[in-house]
Parts: sequence; structure tokens; C-alpha cells
Amino acid sequence: MDVRRTGPGLALGAAVLFGLSAPAAKRLAGAVDPWLLAGLLYLGSGLGLSLYRLIGRLLGSAAREAPLARRDLPWLAGGIAMGGVIGPVLLMYGLAAGTAVQSSLLLNLEGVFTALVAWSIFREHFDARIAIGMAAIAVGAGTLAWNPSEAFALEGSALLVTAAGLAWAIDNNLTRMVSGGDPLQIAALKGLAAGSINVLLATAQQAPWPRPAVIVSTGVVGFLGYGTSLVLFVLALRVLGSARTGAYFSTAPFVGAIAAAVALREPLNGRTFLAAILMGTGVWLHLTERHHHEHQHEALEHTHAHVHDEHHRHSHAPGTPPGEPHSHAHVHEPLRHSHPHFPDLHHRHHH
Repeated sequence: MDVRRTGPGLALGAAVLFGLSAPAAKRLAGAVDPWLLAGLLYLGSGLGLSLYRLIGRLLGSAAREAPLARRDLPWLAGGIAMGGVIGPVLLMYGLAAGTAVQSSLLLNLEGVFTALVAWSIFREHFDARIAIGMAAIAVGAGTLAWNPSEAFALEGSALLVTAAGLAWAIDNNLTRMVSGGDPLQIAALKGLAAGSINVLLATAQQAPWPRPAVIVSTGVVGFLGYGTSLVLFVLALRVLGSARTGAYFSTAPFVGAIAAAVALREPLNGRTFLAAILMGTGVWLHLTERHHHEHQHEALEHTHAHVHDEHHRHSHAPGTPPGEPHSHAHVHEPLRHSHPHFPDLHHRHHH
């Protein structure tokens, strides 16, 4: 598998699905309370992915991905708390007190925060090229949301929305720690937990329930734009790391703007084209990255889906799942070599 192509493709696929969900959710917003809408989108994600996993098991398809282990649960629980509960609640209160334009602009900080947390706390490697690319994508996203006719001030509502972006950035980095596990299981659990909590909170606020047809439509949008997108995002985290995945995913606002222009007949303006140039430049800088140096792999034991490549030259115990890719506990012996790589599951070394 060529991760230089697969990783960016997965991250951009996640961005496209999430970006397309924005105009779809906008159509639903007039018929559903915003807080309840957020909960139903998450629930649609969790229920849809759970049903997909169940059908796969009933059909007897081989389980190629590693199930989550007990040691993964604290990371996943932290991700659900930050990204599924704290983030949405902060955003709802921020939206209630601020403007939509201001909130859209500030939410674009999620990608920047994701990279900063990855670089400063989790010590994920980056260089000037990646930093400039991240900056270009972030400025492009900000250009897309900026409206000079609207007032912008660092007030309470702005701080709440900024805090929501930080919560989702922490969620992204915590999810990276379990990205070797089954992405369907991870996304399904996050959707079910976050959706249930948000629906309960919306019900406590006496939000009115929409018609059944609207609920079904919301669930479909959640399954594709939130659930399937998250599965692709987790797979991208596995091979790219948090910062690079977050950078590619930051193109979602541009995808949403183009989709809104086509589906909702919203006008395109100069800011849209400027954002496209900036984001395209940032994505190009990331796509053309060549990180290649001699590095040392320390002894490591873990479980994840893999094929027998340069990093997986091990014997198998009886009962190992046949075929490739397959998943089982395996040990990596110390290895020193040189080849192009990203900060994936096997390349989280110091520089």
C-alpha cells in the first residue's frame, strides 16, 4: 500500500463527505431544533455503522481489523467526552450568544489546534513545508468564512466557540492513539455515545421532535457525513498522524461552500476562489512532502490490521486469521533502515 497516496486520499475523502453534509444539514435545520439535530446526526452515524458491522458478521465476513482492547478505552472515552459532549455543548452556547459568521470563522481553528496539540504535546514531527501548508489551508478556510461587514470581537461567545474547536482538536489527537483499532467500531461507539447524550440534552431543553421522514433523512446524512467520514478519518490518522490528517480535513468548508453553491444555488464570490487557491497550495505542499531519513524502530508489540511488508516479518501462531490483511498480536523486532514515511503507527519516533 502506497501511504503517500492512500493516506491523503482517505483524509480528503473524509473532508468531502463531511463538507457535503453541511448543505444537507442546512436544509434540515429549518425543520429540527439545532441541538436535537446534532444528536440525531451523531445517532444516525452510530446506528448506521453498528448495523453495517452486524450485517457483516451475519454474512460471515472475516474480521480483518483489530477490536478495541481494554487499554484503548481511556483514550476513546476521552475522545468521546471532548469531541462528542464538551465540544458540541460549548458550540451550542457559543452559537446562542454569537453570530453564525463569527462561529464559522472560529471553528476553522480546529485544524490549527489539532496540529498544535499534535506537535507540542504528542511530539508529532513536522517541518517548515508542513507548517506552511497547514497555515495556507487555515488561512483559506478563514477567508471562506470571513465577512468584513460583520463585527468581530473577542467576547464570551467567541471564547466558547474557540474552546469547542480546541475540544475537537484534543479529540482528534486522542482518537489517533486508538487508530490501530477497528475504525467501524471506533466511529460507531463515538456516534452512539455522543448522539445519545446530545439527544437527551436536547430533550431536557424540551426541543420538539420532527416528523419521522425528517428523522430518517437526518440519520442518513449522519451515517454518510459523520459516520462514514469518521471511519475514513480514523484510517487516515493511522497512516498520516493527527496534524497532516487535520490539515487535509480542513478543506471540508470549501467542499461545503461549493456544494451549497450547486445544490442551494448560493452565489460564489471572490473569497471562494481565493480560498481555493490558498487551500490548493496547502494541499499541494502536503501531497508533495518527501520525508526520508534513516530511523530506528524499537521493539514493539501491538495489534492492528496489516500485510507482510518490510515492517511485518513475523511468524504466525496457530489460529492466526488467514489471508491478508489480517489482524493479530505481533512483535516488531528492533530495526534500523531508511525509506519515505509519515508519522503513522510505526513511525512515531523523535527527530
